[in-house]
Amino acid sequence: MKNQQLRKHLKRSLRTMLRYQWQKWRLSSVGPGVYFDKNIEIQRYPKNVSIDENAVIKEGSRICACNETALVHIGKNTTVGFHTFLFASESIKIGDDCLIAPFVYLVDSDHSIDKASLINQQPNVTAPITIGNDVWLGTGCKILKGVTIGDGAIIAAGAVVNSDVGPYEIHGGIPAKKISERK
Repeated sequence: MKNQQLRKHLKRSLRTMLRYQWQKWRLSSVGPGVYFDKNIEIQRYPKNVSIDENAVIKEGSRICACNETALVHIGKNTTVGFHTFLFASESIKIGDDCLIAPFVYLVDSDHSIDKASLINQQPNVTAPITIGNDVWLGTGCKILKGVTIGDGAIIAAGAVVNSDVGPYEIHGGIPAKKISERK
């Protein structure tokens, strides 16, 4: 693994080793070297969550497989920032070597809006979210249902992404639009 500043400064302790063992027992799979910070929650169906080697899950993160068939996968060397929420009703797949900044929100469902019935009685509409490898999701961005983000893409802080992002493209705004490309 490359000498990355974040991983170089993580404090490994008895508590972090115990958190690792606890999550390894609970989740579908947990690779070696995964760092679970304090105060994270893996909710509802933890056996539907897998995390590859050397991933970092920072404090306050919430990961939820919301039903018995929903899946969440986090790739190797990926960092999930402080207070980030991943809510899967179908599937959220995050590739390798990604940086997910604090307060990012990924949700693969939303509510139906037929005016003929009460909104709280309507079913969710779901579509999987796929994040490629080497992607950077900026602070506070939101990735909505059905979005695929290509390898090497960057999403600007605060963006709301409701459509696909091509490889190495930089998107920002509400709704997010292409603003540049990585060079």
